[in-house]
Amino acid sequence: MAGTGGRQRPLVADRRYASRQATQSGAKTPPPGKPKTPRKPRSPRPPRRGGGGLSGLVLGLFGFLFAVIWGAVWRTTAVVGIILGLATFYFYSQLPDYTALLDGRNRGSVTLIDNAGQVFAWRGETFGGQTTAENVSPFLKNAIIATEDKRFYRHFGVSPRGIASAIAINLSEGRGPLEGNGGSTITQQVAKLLCLGTAYDPKRWKTEADYETDCRSGGIKRKIKEIPYALAMEVKYSKNEILTVYFNRAYLGAGARGFEAAAQRYFGISATNVNPQQAAMLAGLLKAPSTYAPTTNLKRSQDRAGMVLALMHEQGYLTDAQWQDARAHPATLSEAAQARAGGYFADWVMDSIPDYFGKNATADVVIRTTLDQRIQTAAEEALKSIFDTRVKDGSTAEAAIVVMSADGAVRAMVGGRKTKVSGAFNRATQAKRQTGSTFKPFVYAAALDLGWTPDSIVEDAPLTINVRGSGPWSPKNYDKDFLGPIPIWRALAKSINTATVRVSQSVGLDAVRKVASDFGFASDLAAGPALALGVSESTLLEMTGAYAGILNGGSSVRPYGLTDLRLKGEQEPLFGAQTGIGERVISEKAARELMWMMHQGVEQGTGMRARLDGRQVAGKTGTTQAARDAWFIGFTADYVAGVWMGYDDNRPLTGVTGGGLPAQIWHEVMVRVEEGQPVTPLPMALPEEWRGQPDPNNVYPGRAWSSGDPIPEGGVPVVDGQLVTSDRPVPQAPPAPQRQGPQSFGEAIDSMLRQLY
Repeated sequence: MAGTGGRQRPLVADRRYASRQATQSGAKTPPPGKPKTPRKPRSPRPPRRGGGGLSGLVLGLFGFLFAVIWGAVWRTTAVVGIILGLATFYFYSQLPDYTALLDGRNRGSVTLIDNAGQVFAWRGETFGGQTTAENVSPFLKNAIIATEDKRFYRHFGVSPRGIASAIAINLSEGRGPLEGNGGSTITQQVAKLLCLGTAYDPKRWKTEADYETDCRSGGIKRKIKEIPYALAMEVKYSKNEILTVYFNRAYLGAGARGFEAAAQRYFGISATNVNPQQAAMLAGLLKAPSTYAPTTNLKRSQDRAGMVLALMHEQGYLTDAQWQDARAHPATLSEAAQARAGGYFADWVMDSIPDYFGKNATADVVIRTTLDQRIQTAAEEALKSIFDTRVKDGSTAEAAIVVMSADGAVRAMVGGRKTKVSGAFNRATQAKRQTGSTFKPFVYAAALDLGWTPDSIVEDAPLTINVRGSGPWSPKNYDKDFLGPIPIWRALAKSINTATVRVSQSVGLDAVRKVASDFGFASDLAAGPALALGVSESTLLEMTGAYAGILNGGSSVRPYGLTDLRLKGEQEPLFGAQTGIGERVISEKAARELMWMMHQGVEQGTGMRARLDGRQVAGKTGTTQAARDAWFIGFTADYVAGVWMGYDDNRPLTGVTGGGLPAQIWHEVMVRVEEGQPVTPLPMALPEEWRGQPDPNNVYPGRAWSSGDPIPEGGVPVVDGQLVTSDRPVPQAPPAPQRQGPQSFGEAIDSMLRQLY
């Protein structure tokens, strides 16, 4: 069918079919009146690679393994992260306020103060008081960060870089990966100091040292535990609060816990005021406190501080000028720390107090003592001087010194040649040795108290006593010579054995024993006649205290070193001692006469090497059987001092008597002690017949002369280097007091002697 104009119109069915095709193909029908835009032909798709062959198999296997590993990694990471988060949260919930962590000591400290109020010794763990990161010296803060953890302010408690570096160093030096350098941050070190929150339990650890060793132990388990604890601390506390805990908890040697205590102990100043070199020395202690402590080896500590100063300079904490100045002027100890005086003395005082105030103290205790550090130093220097100049090299002979006041207050104590010690055997207080002739003054004290006078006559002649159960006993004189009848002052001055035994037998051994024990001999005294010659044992401290009783006028003395004990911060003492003077033992007259007799022993007897120019001295030498012990104990008007010398194994000394090296040591001690002190005469009583006689130097009164010899103007005649004894009549020894009942052995001997002489 044709249309108008010869054009053929499409059929309706054709139009519908075309429309459906367009719809199915997704093409849009252009709006009426608009021409269709021709579609751009698609680029041909590249042909697929072939999926077969070896390469396809390898690629497929790689993809599978990657998928498995990736899945395991992210799952493991997720599990570890959850566990770490839970552990961190657990530790976070257990952490207290940081102020509760500053003083973690389980034991208290004991601070010992001398008679001038200066600290001279510490025992236990001292805590100098709380210090913070804000008020501590910036030099100290920077030194610690430069040395221990330079990224402290940039990490979150753990430094993977630091751990990796430490492992590499350990492996390169042949150690295990976690042996030696641990790569711990300051936060991790604080975690160790806190023992990861585990408190000390005596049931689990025998001692606190075991506890701290366990807390500081390394290993993988310890590192794994440290990480969440360190993270928890970083969440709970600020950086400065973590540093504050570190400043107060770190152990820094010599019993110092915390930087404040260490600064006070080593430098005598607060941690707030330390300079760069002092700060470097303190920071250097963290690596090994006992090894680098300046009280152990100052040079080693200074070398370590030099390394810390270099790190501070390298990291910009010190200018060039500050670094050069600190290197040129290394830190040194304070005078008190450098001297470390009173080690033996401090041990003795600590042993005299209850353990709950000393070794087992849970609170901080302050003890005021009688120690005089000037006198202590004098004693130590004098001992060293004599051994350096008068004793052969390599000698193992030992010596001990005690200096005290007349009331028993101990001013100095040297318990052996090694004076810079703590906890060592103290020969002044622990060694019981035979006293020898230093016991003789107590024989004459008993006689004088019974009415004898220094001019009373006693016979120096051979003597044999039949001792019940032992047979005959014959004492010998040191020079094997006999002088005949002599005054007792001369018998004591010349330390004549036979005369002393006769006096002891005359007054009675019981009387001698009572006088000696009342003067302070705590040891058992011998029962036989050899008692008079010092066969009983005693310590140097006891003997010096007994001589102090003579100086104070005849009263007993209890040597003491503690003045008062109080808790730190408290004003009222818990207990103390003001004096060691006890009951009267002999009359004051007898004590002052005995003092004069002992003065003659130094002036013209066995103790002449102890004399001091221009100052009166009284004393007595002592040498035991086979010269196993040598003593000199004497006094001026100011102080009593005792010296003992011998071997620890009780071997005999070679060529040493009490009048030799011990007297010389005593002399050197007292020259230093009395230097600059006013001269005070001894309070001695002269024999009545001798008063007002001429004295060549107007210093030593009471010298005798022969009435037949001309007397030089203002002087005293001397024959063959010895003072001449008086030829005037002297009173005889008074009879022993009558006692009721049967005679004792001593009384029987006394009766026999009176019949013979």
